[in-house]
Amino acid sequence: MKKLSKLLIVVCLIVINPVIVNSAEILQIKSSNTIMVGDQNRNLTIGLFCVDVNENDELEATNLLKSEFPRGSKVKIKPFGFKENLLLAKVFNIQGTKEMTELLVAKHLTSEICPS
Repeated sequence: MKKLSKLLIVVCLIVINPVIVNSAEILQIKSSNTIMVGDQNRNLTIGLFCVDVNENDELEATNLLKSEFPRGSKVKIKPFGFKENLLLAKVFNIQGTKEMTELLVAKHLTSEICPS
C-alpha cells in the first residue's frame, strides 16, 4: 500500500507540475532577412526563408520586425535548409500567431519568393 501511494504521488507530481520548455529567443535583428536567436547555451544566425526586401524598404522592414519581435521575444523556428552556411527558416512567435515572412508580405515590403 505504501509503495502504491508513493508511486501515485510521483505520478501526480510529474503530471501536475509543468514541464519547463526552453525556447529560442530573439537576440538581434540584423537586417530584414537575417536574425540572431539564442537558447540556453548557443547562438544561431538565421536567414528568413523566402524573403527578398527591396533596398528602399530595408529600414522600414527591419524596424517592423524589431517592433513586432523585440529583443528577448520567445520564438519557434521551422527550418527549411541551409544556404552559404546560414540556416534558412521561418520564425514564429511562441504562440504561433505571427510569422516574420508573412508579416513582411502583409505590409507589402517583400513578395514571397518561394512556395509555402
